[in-house]
Amino acid sequence: MPRPCKKRRICAKPSCIQFGPQDGGQQGGIVTMTLEEYECIRLMDYEGLTQEQSARQMDAARTTIQGIYSSARRKIAQCLVNGYTLHLEGGNFVLCEKTKECCRRHCCSNDKEKKREGMDMRIGVTYENGQIFQHFGHTEQFKIYDIQDNKVTGSTVIDTNGSGHGALAGFLLDNKVDTLICGGIGGGAQNALNGAGIRLYCGVSGDADAAVEALLKNELVYSTEANCSHHEHGEGHSCGDHGCGDHGCH
Repeated sequence: MPRPCKKRRICAKPSCIQFGPQDGGQQGGIVTMTLEEYECIRLMDYEGLTQEQSARQMDAARTTIQGIYSSARRKIAQCLVNGYTLHLEGGNFVLCEKTKECCRRHCCSNDKEKKREGMDMRIGVTYENGQIFQHFGHTEQFKIYDIQDNKVTGSTVIDTNGSGHGALAGFLLDNKVDTLICGGIGGGAQNALNGAGIRLYCGVSGDADAAVEALLKNELVYSTEANCSHHEHGEGHSCGDHGCGDHGCH
């Protein structure tokens, strides 16, 4: 007897299940994409996760995810080239149960979805004397905020113990942080955070507590290009001394 196929974990069913050309396209041309195929596209093409991260999120082998992803891309190509209708339905999946292992550490649903569902978050902020420290790679402390039902339920300040640029993404992941607020940050560190599945709000300055409250209200002012390469400023430059967000490191 063949072994039953393992169900793939998806975060939620899509809000829209059918897409098609406005001019009607090919008569009778309908391509059905399974919901695990849709989830692969969402995680890898929309959220930017790697195959390995997507496999962990969907509780499947990396080779399995590769096959599902390739099939989904072929179906999208069929619809675009031939003018077919794309229909999302069926598959072999199980909905995420919002466990800590899945959704707190690896789920990449957007912030609005998290707030609507009352899902918990853990926000980290580069921290110094109540303010947002302005150089991610040199930060000596993070303030960590636990969020439940879109409210701060607790916070703590933790030391990085000398962890540098490359190790800080892992440090945050080990502390179950899924969202980071910071000042200046280099491209390599941004890639490391993205690889760890940590959502980034950079180019932020001022009071750390106020920034978290602003984020929860969808009022946080941040940059998508708050890059700081302190090596370009010569020896002795410390971005923390004058704030990378204010002197052209963007």
